Amino acid sequence: MTDTTLTPEVRRKPILKQEIAFAIVHLIPLAAIWTGATFFDWMVCIFLYVFRMFWITGGYHRYFAHKSYKTSRWFQFVIAFMAQTSAQKGALWWAAHHRHHHRHSDTPADPHSMKIYGFWYSHIGWIVGPDFKETDYKVIGDYAKYPELVWLNKHYLVPPVVLAVIVTALGGIVNGGSITMMFTSAGLSTLFIGFFLSTVILYHGTFSINSIMHKFGRQRYKTGDESRNSVWLALLTLGEGWHNNHHYYEVASRQGFFWWEIDITWYMLKALSWMGLIWDLKGVPKHVKYSKDKDHARQLKLEMDEELRKTA
Repeated sequence: MTDTTLTPEVRRKPILKQEIAFAIVHLIPLAAIWTGATFFDWMVCIFLYVFRMFWITGGYHRYFAHKSYKTSRWFQFVIAFMAQTSAQKGALWWAAHHRHHHRHSDTPADPHSMKIYGFWYSHIGWIVGPDFKETDYKVIGDYAKYPELVWLNKHYLVPPVVLAVIVTALGGIVNGGSITMMFTSAGLSTLFIGFFLSTVILYHGTFSINSIMHKFGRQRYKTGDESRNSVWLALLTLGEGWHNNHHYYEVASRQGFFWWEIDITWYMLKALSWMGLIWDLKGVPKHVKYSKDKDHARQLKLEMDEELRKTA
C-alpha cells in the first residue's frame, strides 16, 4: 500500500449530545452507591452480559452481517430483537456497517480502523461521531426487504427499554418481594447493576474486537489487514477473538477453526440447530483451514481434488 492510499478520510468531530448520552450510560451504575447491590443484581449482570453477547455475535454478526446460517422469518425477528437488547442500535445498521468494514478493512474507508484512525476512534469515536449514523439499506438489502426488520431497525430502543423494564420488575420481586417494589431501591439496584453495568461492559467487550483485535494477538493467515487472534478476547466475547480466522474466511459460522479454539457462540448455534431453529451452518473447508493465504488455499484445493480423482 502506498502512503496515498493510507491517507485518512476527514472524519467529523463527535456529537456533543451523543457523547453526553454515552457518558451518562457509563455513570448510571454508580447510582448503586445509594441503592446498594444484591447477589441477585450481580447474577443478572453476569447473565445479561453472556446472554446478550451471544445474540450480538451469533445474531448481529454471524447471521445478519455474514449469513453464516439460515433460519425462519419469525426467528430472524427474534434474533434481531434479542441482539438489539444490547443497545447497539438496529440489526440492519450494525450489519451494514460491519459489511462495509470487511470490504475496506484497515483502509481509510474502514469505519473503525485502529491502524488508520487510532485506538480511541476505532473503539468509541466512530460510534459517537456523525459520519456513521444512518443505515445503508443498499448494503443490507437482503434483509431490508423485511418490513418488520426495518421497523425494528428504526425503533432500535424498543428492545433495550423492554428489557430494562423487565429487569427492574424482577428486581422488585426478588429483592423486594413484590413487583410494586420495582420503583424502590429493590428494583432500581437491579436496573443499575443488572442492566446498565452489563450494558457498559458489553459495549467495551464488543468494541474491543474493532480496536484491540486489529493490534494485539497473532496472525495465522495473511488477510491483507491487521486482524489477529487472541484466546483471551475469544473467551471474553464468546468466540469473536479468533478475528484473523474470521477475516480470512468470513462466511463460516464457526470462528474458532480448530477444536482447541474455544468458540462458545458456535456451541450455542449448534444447540439451536439441534432444536431446529436454525440450519445450514456454514463450515470451514479443509483447504481453507490448513492454508496460509488465498493462493495457498487454491493450491490445496487443486491438490485435494486431484487426490479425490485418484481414489475415485
